Amino acid sequence: MKGKVAAMTGIEEIQIKEYQLPKPDKGCLNIEVTKSNICGSDIHMWEGKHLFKNHVLGHEMVGKVIELGEGVETDYSGEKVNLGDRVVPVYYLTCQKCTACLNGHFNICTHGSDYQGQVAEKHPHFTGGFATHYVIQSNQYFYKVPDKVPDNVAAGANCGMSQMVYAIDQAGLKVNDTLVVQGAGGLGLFASAIADTMGANVIVIDSVAARLEEATKFGASHVIDMNSFPSIEERKEKILDITNGEGADFVLDAAGVPAAFNEAVRIAKLGGTVIELGNVSVDESQNIPIVPGLITRKCLTIKGILRYQPWYLYKTLKFLEKYSEKYPFDSLTDRTYSLNESQIAMRKAATKEVTRAIIEPNKKE
Repeated sequence: MKGKVAAMTGIEEIQIKEYQLPKPDKGCLNIEVTKSNICGSDIHMWEGKHLFKNHVLGHEMVGKVIELGEGVETDYSGEKVNLGDRVVPVYYLTCQKCTACLNGHFNICTHGSDYQGQVAEKHPHFTGGFATHYVIQSNQYFYKVPDKVPDNVAAGANCGMSQMVYAIDQAGLKVNDTLVVQGAGGLGLFASAIADTMGANVIVIDSVAARLEEATKFGASHVIDMNSFPSIEERKEKILDITNGEGADFVLDAAGVPAAFNEAVRIAKLGGTVIELGNVSVDESQNIPIVPGLITRKCLTIKGILRYQPWYLYKTLKFLEKYSEKYPFDSLTDRTYSLNESQIAMRKAATKEVTRAIIEPNKKE
């Protein structure tokens, strides 16, 4: 059987390549990709702002099992796996031998991206979500998708949603705490919904009216339009007004711009916590003013979060199963493209012509 992949061949360049789908090795399995979301990270890679080059794009995916390698009988929760079952893989690997893994930090395994970032020509070729098929490795967590969770929602579970479940859990958010979310993109909306189910008071900041309207559907108690409150001080005062002068217990940066961290430090309350996961690029040329003394004098806790512990994907799928009807998760994808349209899809996603594009590799054109 042959399949196709959408691989980068240069900055903002994608080429559709065809390869023979290999038989799965021991402990591996092959899936037919049904849906694959375009994540913000995919856009950064396509724009050349990442280390990956000439790799198969896409990592937020869901697919149907078409072939099981020797020894594969269950998913990583112990549930029986059969041909035809829908599954979602954790998009990174855990080598279980590096210093990070030996200390229990599977989410920052130093070899976690080796498989995702390898060139398309390297066996087994099908290493990304923008492809007709995907090979799940023997050391790669994967879980069955609950029947109630549709494909377009399940596709995004293994990245932003799981990261938010993990981040909020690690931060220690509690009932009646106030969480300020910077940015009402996918990550921010996920965070709002999760915090809402925990009984927190959620305030979302953004500059796009449509996103702020969406945030209220995802559990935000209050929204702050940056157009109406253009300065940090004005937004801080608004937050104090909303919280009866108490301020934000937690500030979560889901905006992905360095300036958001500077603001987070300033609007967090005394003894508060800043959760930083929006900024992943290490670009030292971005000169953003940070006053370290504010962190010291306010006794702030700064928590940097990358990825998530792999079993949090299972927790996330169960969360979606329980709350899929309460929040409009399926509204987050507004346009579907075929694999051959990957270049078009990336361009429209990068220019924000579409909010959340999705690749359907086997879509008939």
